Amino acid sequence: MTDRPPLPYGSWPSPITPEMMATSGVGIGQVAFDGEDVLWAETRPAEQGRTVLVRRRRDGTTTDVTPAGFYVRTTVHEYGGGAALVRDGLVVFSNFADQRLYRQDRDGPPVPITPEPATARGDRYADADLAPDGRRLYCVRERHTGESEPVNAVVVLPVDGSTEPVEVAAGHDFCAAPRVSPDGRRLAWLTWDHPRMPWDGTELWVAGIAGDGTLEAPRLVAGGPAESVSAPAWSPDGVLHFVADPTGWWNLYRLDPGGPVNLTPVDAELAGPQWVFGMSPYTFLADGRIACLAMHDGLHRVGLVEPGAEPAWLDLPWTAFPGWSLAGDGRRLLFAAASPTVPTAVAVHDPATGGGEVLRRSLSVDVDPEFVSVAEPIRFPTGQGLDAHALYYRPVNRDVGPPEGGLPPLLVYSHGGPTAQALGGFALAVQFWTTRGFAVVDVNYGGSTGYGRAYRERLQGQWGLVDTSDCANAARWLVQRGDADPARLAIRGGSAGGWTTLCALTFTDAFAAGASYYGVADAAALAADTHKFESRYLDGLIGPWPEARERYAERSPVHHTERLSCPLIVFQGLEDAVVPPSQAERMVAALRAKGLPHAYLAFEGEQHGFRKAETIIRCQQAELSFYAQVFGFTPAGDIEPVALVTA
Repeated sequence: MTDRPPLPYGSWPSPITPEMMATSGVGIGQVAFDGEDVLWAETRPAEQGRTVLVRRRRDGTTTDVTPAGFYVRTTVHEYGGGAALVRDGLVVFSNFADQRLYRQDRDGPPVPITPEPATARGDRYADADLAPDGRRLYCVRERHTGESEPVNAVVVLPVDGSTEPVEVAAGHDFCAAPRVSPDGRRLAWLTWDHPRMPWDGTELWVAGIAGDGTLEAPRLVAGGPAESVSAPAWSPDGVLHFVADPTGWWNLYRLDPGGPVNLTPVDAELAGPQWVFGMSPYTFLADGRIACLAMHDGLHRVGLVEPGAEPAWLDLPWTAFPGWSLAGDGRRLLFAAASPTVPTAVAVHDPATGGGEVLRRSLSVDVDPEFVSVAEPIRFPTGQGLDAHALYYRPVNRDVGPPEGGLPPLLVYSHGGPTAQALGGFALAVQFWTTRGFAVVDVNYGGSTGYGRAYRERLQGQWGLVDTSDCANAARWLVQRGDADPARLAIRGGSAGGWTTLCALTFTDAFAAGASYYGVADAAALAADTHKFESRYLDGLIGPWPEARERYAERSPVHHTERLSCPLIVFQGLEDAVVPPSQAERMVAALRAKGLPHAYLAFEGEQHGFRKAETIIRCQQAELSFYAQVFGFTPAGDIEPVALVTA
């Protein structure tokens, strides 16, 4: 074996470039069978982040379903999801530009089926289901008038668009997942109200469908203020199933005449948080079994469920299902997933034969496995005598070795949400750093999903405290284990992860640098200026606003910049409606006033989460250049530097 030449950490030449991250891959989303065809949603950074539906026919030919000029994306709840419905050659989708619903028959042009609203983009649609006769469509509508809070309701409309949508279930702040029974006689749907979020408590309703499509005799069948229900679906024989957490874990239930029956009494999560619409974590097989997704210790797996027995877990390489999207045609399973060494791909699997096939990879280039760092699930001690969870990635590079006697810099990832989760599949966003000689720890701090309701509720009233402590303690624990240089610890995150990043830099001495992507700096400003879906989220995370205003001020980094003493780089989209640019601008003004080294990069046309290739490239280059200047190494490759300023 040839000895690998040693190089300083951070300066290792990497096959993963910023350009590769932005232009050699696509995002893979919702998947669906349509007869023998397979469809999926594909987000393309090279097309300004546009999402299209792609069809793969039985003969292996692949074509775009969505023509130029259309963009499959809904902005209901701002985060969207559930933007398309596919059935028997028919496609119904929400178009990003006007938020209207369009019908598209096989190989035909899109035709609008909802009217132009009085307010531009004022009527938004998501999460549709089609009645068995193919004539009516049920979906969520979010109506914006600009005069008050948007109004959410379940509506019904004819698939040909001949009449306007009609409200059939209203009166709650939020609704989701209208699902029609196979006989077309019943509708199930979810509701919840302020200040709860859907992972706090939701209600599952069922009603009869009258001849005109309206609903009659609605009744509550599951859920409540302290029970989270999600993903309702009817089995082929007309029995309602759903995921709920009365045991403290999101398990799969069947609604029997005597009440809900737990089909999977396991300490694992069989669904994720409902940040977006269209989550489908299980599907029915023709032999009566149910295929389901589950998460345990930060890793996903697929199981087959028979009533009364623990799921039989399949031996599959996939460990991360980022969209909780599992489709079936009765025999085969279809999903978008990643393995520790293979990026997200659209794949099919036949449980009967064990055979499978990858239909579409999210990357158009290959990464040699000898450059890939595989996630190590770790559990570490944190505050109040508790343990927390994370995924640790060692520096890995086939061509070079570490310098003698040195330890790598560590990047702590604080995920967004904050009710979200770090997943253990291959991700260029991690490997970009590990191939350059960084260690990475992706922290599933208290409040993250994937570890049961009690773990999720650690963040209630504690946002800015528990998450910050867990991220700092993950770094300290890895230092004690001998896996990181104590003088070169950095933290990075976006949105709520940006908040945790800013809190950690302000209220702890654990880190020497940080990067905030569209992060929250002032919790009070977020409570006063954000969209409907999250407008009361902070009631549970911090306290009711404005009654708890002192607590908001105590937790908000922008009010305590005198305690900030290390460099920071800030990234912000100028069209962000979730965390407005004013948040970043106030933090940067405070950094400037204090004279701390910093950089601020703001991007026209970007919203909450960057989609454009040029933005992604610039962010990766700037963040690497930032760490190089702070930690004292020279990055390999053609990296455009970022200028740090102090005033």
